[in-house]
Amino acid sequence: MSECAIVTGDGGDANRCAFRANSGIKLAHNARARGILIELDMGLQRILLVDDHAVVREGVRRLLLDMPGIEIAEAATGQQALDTIRSQPVDLVILDLNLTGIGGLELLRRLLREFPNTRAIVFSMHAEPIYAARALRLGAKGYVSKSAAAEELVAAVKRVSEGGHYVERELANQIAVGSGGGGDPLQQLTTREIEILRQLGAGRSMSQIADEMGVSYKTIANTCSIMKSKLGLERTADLIRTSFEVFER
Repeated sequence: MSECAIVTGDGGDANRCAFRANSGIKLAHNARARGILIELDMGLQRILLVDDHAVVREGVRRLLLDMPGIEIAEAATGQQALDTIRSQPVDLVILDLNLTGIGGLELLRRLLREFPNTRAIVFSMHAEPIYAARALRLGAKGYVSKSAAAEELVAAVKRVSEGGHYVERELANQIAVGSGGGGDPLQQLTTREIEILRQLGAGRSMSQIADEMGVSYKTIANTCSIMKSKLGLERTADLIRTSFEVFER
């Protein structure tokens, strides 16, 4: 069975036994220890988890299975996510940004262009305001970092499922403080430029980035030149260093 298999809220599937003492399951266990209980009045909710780490998907799935009236699907890549939604539309997508192939921001843009009524929450290792702000501008309804407490993700799912918005408290404060400054040169970058910057920092070559994005090497090289001009940098190595400084924790 593929990683896009459907799991229902009353399940007791065998995969639960495969993951122990990991961060994903600790997320669910910590939530239960705090006595978190969520009730949705929205009827059946179809939720898609998109993350390239099975252990994270397992932990989030365990956490969400405490919520009544939901059906959960999983995808490990952006392409799998699109294929899954095209075969059976979902109400809510919870997606990571660090995905192979189609990056998370690009997936978010394609997803909302093709399925504008689908609500999306970004659940990412990146706790930087620039990522949260960009995801929200693209149309995400929520943003929670993986370093946040479990109840933040639960609250985000509840709020967004009810038609609202939710941003992790710490990030929301940082976005509010920085919104009037206007001094961050990274704000000049487009969504595609930010994704290229992230991939450079992840060690990918321009050729690899071009292949993953489905564009020519020349397009990526030209984009890097534009990015260097915007950021006042001279070399591609400076872009890589900037990526480490901004995105690596």
